Amino acid sequence: MDSTATDRFDTGRFEASRNRLASLAYRLLGSATDAEDAVQDAFLHWQAADRRLIKVPEAWLTKVVTNLCLDRLRSAQARRERTVGAWLPEPLLDGDPMLGPADTFEQRESVSLAVLTLMERLSPLERAVYLLREAFSHSHAEIAEILDMTESASQQHLHRARRRITAARRRGGSEVDEASARRIVEEFLAAASSGRTERLVALLTDDATAISDGAGLAERLLRFDTPQRVAAVARAGFKPTPAKRRFAGGTPAVHYATLNGSPGVLFVVGDRVIGTVTFDIADGRIATVRGIAAPARIARVTEAWRQHEPDAPLITRW
Repeated sequence: MDSTATDRFDTGRFEASRNRLASLAYRLLGSATDAEDAVQDAFLHWQAADRRLIKVPEAWLTKVVTNLCLDRLRSAQARRERTVGAWLPEPLLDGDPMLGPADTFEQRESVSLAVLTLMERLSPLERAVYLLREAFSHSHAEIAEILDMTESASQQHLHRARRRITAARRRGGSEVDEASARRIVEEFLAAASSGRTERLVALLTDDATAISDGAGLAERLLRFDTPQRVAAVARAGFKPTPAKRRFAGGTPAVHYATLNGSPGVLFVVGDRVIGTVTFDIADGRIATVRGIAAPARIARVTEAWRQHEPDAPLITRW
């Protein structure tokens, strides 16, 4: 095989792993943009390596991507940007290949916005061990090789990460079926857009929380606790006004969507998503509302939406 054919073959081997590598990088970084950059950096490493010496390409690429992501998480810039309380993960529309494997509860949970947010409280190594084990089913021996640690250290990191994730899982409740989730979201949206505060409060858990990135305009996340405050914010946020239409650049249609496995809505003007709202549901009520509208964080959702056949909007004249 000549060198050109070899390069094409080796590029094909990398491309066959691209979606898996991107889904690992996204889970580690919580950002589709950063995940794409990490995978592209891994490709450059792959091209520069003596590939004749790489016995198991998939394992080699997994190690490179994981360590590139850990370098990003440990960087001074990342520590400033990802301060707890100042950062939300980037949402992805269901069906996006970057969401990766979703066969088990642990795999689905690891890509939820709730867990991606919680993992900011883990150390980079705890985060990596948890994801490699729970979402990608690597053995502790394999994780030890990827992260240059002992198997015992891998087990200890996993134990600590599981303990913290389990605490969040109790609050988040169990998985909810699609029909029930949609009904709850539709009820919430109808109550919020019509200003029915009492109905909104009834749809929320006693410890409900709302979190917003303020469309990227605020230095820190906007956070609202108690059902009454969440209801007031939802009523103000979902109530249509001429000023909001001017700010949005048109009249948004509000569509139901599933983002990172959670029920939500998209605000869409033309073919452009201008905001996302997702909901965590526990025991038939809404526990967390997340609003993400910073343009840089919803660019991939917009791209996916343009290739999507949407259902009829829940609201057409917002």
